[in-house]
Amino acid sequence: MERQNAWKTYTKKQLKELEELNKGYIDFLSEGKTERLCTKLAIEKAEAAGYRDIEKLIGKKKRLKAGDKVYATWMNKTIALFQIGKKPLEQGMNILGAHIDSPRIDVKQNPLYEDSDLVYLDTHYYGGIKKWQWVTIPLAIHGVVVKKSGKTVEIHIGDDPKDPVFCISDLLIHLSSELQEKKASKVVEGENLDLIVGNIPLAKEEKDAAKKGVLAILKKEYDIEEEDFMSAELEIVPAGPARECGFDRSIIMSYGQDDRVCAYTSLVAMLEVEAPEVTSCCLLVDKEEIGSVGATGMQGRFFENTVAELLNLCDQYSDLALRRCLANSSMLSSDVNAGFDPMYASAFEKRSASFLGRGLVFNKFTGRGGKSGSNDANAEYVARLRKIMDDSKVNYQFAELGKVDQGGGGTIAYIMALYGMEVIDSGVAVLNMHAPYELTSKADVYEAKKGYVAFLNSVK
Repeated sequence: MERQNAWKTYTKKQLKELEELNKGYIDFLSEGKTERLCTKLAIEKAEAAGYRDIEKLIGKKKRLKAGDKVYATWMNKTIALFQIGKKPLEQGMNILGAHIDSPRIDVKQNPLYEDSDLVYLDTHYYGGIKKWQWVTIPLAIHGVVVKKSGKTVEIHIGDDPKDPVFCISDLLIHLSSELQEKKASKVVEGENLDLIVGNIPLAKEEKDAAKKGVLAILKKEYDIEEEDFMSAELEIVPAGPARECGFDRSIIMSYGQDDRVCAYTSLVAMLEVEAPEVTSCCLLVDKEEIGSVGATGMQGRFFENTVAELLNLCDQYSDLALRRCLANSSMLSSDVNAGFDPMYASAFEKRSASFLGRGLVFNKFTGRGGKSGSNDANAEYVARLRKIMDDSKVNYQFAELGKVDQGGGGTIAYIMALYGMEVIDSGVAVLNMHAPYELTSKADVYEAKKGYVAFLNSVK
């Protein structure tokens, strides 16, 4: 039952393919640090591969046929790509579904203030983080500010080597005797994750002079007034590019690999597949880290509405056809799994753990404790996937997230399963999950892409 290390199986040709894929992945991580940026990159890659915006086809006489490629987006944060298969849509689709939001720190709507000559942005963290990991590291700001006029100002500060970076301060070790007695969850409070953004007072000003100095810069550089923060979405993320890690460069170290490692490999697989028997779909969604809520999360109706439009453009729409299409579909909920870490072995049950370098991870169920909040794929579907992977010579492993009562987590799998479709979690093993910098194996990135291609090309 023990799975082999995938690195031992590669030919020189495969190693070259692996490095090429991971080079593109590193660039994607470095450029796509928010869900908006990921969606923008996905659109660029999709259009270069011949995909058309479905919005431009709605209301036109032109109908979709087998081989046609389209995509749809929602609020610039979620995207779905489709390639029409030879079989009728009623017979279902092969779906890869990943999320493109990651744990981070968000800027509040009334954020800018001055205290003791230091200027701060008030923040609210997003998703599950260990708050103490985010202090004293260089941080960048990405997002949009939308003015009352409707003009959108894009903000990207901290990733260009010429840019300044930002920081959240920590108490010096010399004065931390009481602080270090606190529980780790309380060492840094959420309201203390405020970002230092300035210190120079504006000339001839007395009250809040340093704050006014920052506002003067924002006005000059971006034409932003203080009130514009009310209609802004600004995300604070670690500054700097993704990097290779290790003497052998076998590991990728980067922010946001949960779940952009699965999003990228799903996207690349989708763009690689041509003329599938079954309609293929790559779905990249927002808000998974906070429960898949909202209009751009999986609990929204974007996907269902888009499939309805797709059926209509194929002259196949009815309410019954939509229901059949969704119920007859098969899905890989492409999300990461906790990689076994020997430094913290007591949190894992080793026989049921996933390991870096041993390939694509299948997780039959997630949830907590007694499988609470889980999808739990059925045995027939698991058997089918085993055959698909073995026939395509994909290195893969089966795992759980950790020890049964240690904790747990969830994905979008249970939401898609509500339609009645076959769903299982499938992704890449990650160390340091939800930390500012996460680790994945290049081999697992390669095997994930191979596995996703095999799945999209499969027929029931």
